[in-house]
Amino acid sequence: MRVWAISNQKGGVGKTTTTIALAGLLADAGKRVVVVDLDPHGSMTSYFGHDPDSLEHSCFDLFQQQGHVPAGLTQKLLLPTSHERIALLPSSTALATLERQSPGQSGLGLVVAKSLAQLWNDYDFALIDTPPLLGVLMVNALAASQQLAIPVQTEFLAVKGLERMVNTLTMINRSRRQALPYTIVPTLFDRRTQASLSTLRVLHSSYPEQLWQAYIPVDTRLRDASRAGVTPSQYDKNSRGVIAYRALLKHLLENPSVAQVA
Repeated sequence: MRVWAISNQKGGVGKTTTTIALAGLLADAGKRVVVVDLDPHGSMTSYFGHDPDSLEHSCFDLFQQQGHVPAGLTQKLLLPTSHERIALLPSSTALATLERQSPGQSGLGLVVAKSLAQLWNDYDFALIDTPPLLGVLMVNALAASQQLAIPVQTEFLAVKGLERMVNTLTMINRSRRQALPYTIVPTLFDRRTQASLSTLRVLHSSYPEQLWQAYIPVDTRLRDASRAGVTPSQYDKNSRGVIAYRALLKHLLENPSVAQVA
């Protein structure tokens, strides 16, 4: 199984859309995919028609075992999605309490890695959607992953968030045996605006090695797919957004080891 995290320390940059779009395209190609919602807001869980406020069981259960994940627990938590080849490991609002609990518990940093190990032979890919802040959930996602995509909205404040994310990666890589490869993905690009154009230029000059050389455009069809609760490629496989995500997926599959953090 290949494990990818989709992460940024700024919200509203397209993390959930990117996770679902990539998962949908992988599933369309016949891959078995599990998507993991680690964001207490539960956007991806809601996207697929499940209510993170009322779910009895969720990813939160995995963190209630003092760092130990009982055999078979991960499989029991999986929920269906709109795509027959995508399973969801759902979020719940209870995840927001983990930061208060974690100082008194040991072994919480590898919970997601241990949980995904139980699914290793059942799925080809695991894609993890993370919360937009550094904490036990983001650390878990990065520790479990072999590759990272960082969506960055093409506007100035998002670039500042990217700087924090890269600093976080540098810190986390000190405790990894191997640096985590990452790809910066420009999102919500609108060529009609000066903000998008100037931000893209800044990304090209500041992160020439790590930057994916294309971008994800603003596309209302992506929002329409979210409203329908289906993956973007299920909704409109020829939309501008899906075509861009298809190119991104090709890049990620062909360049699994590019752009490692020093």
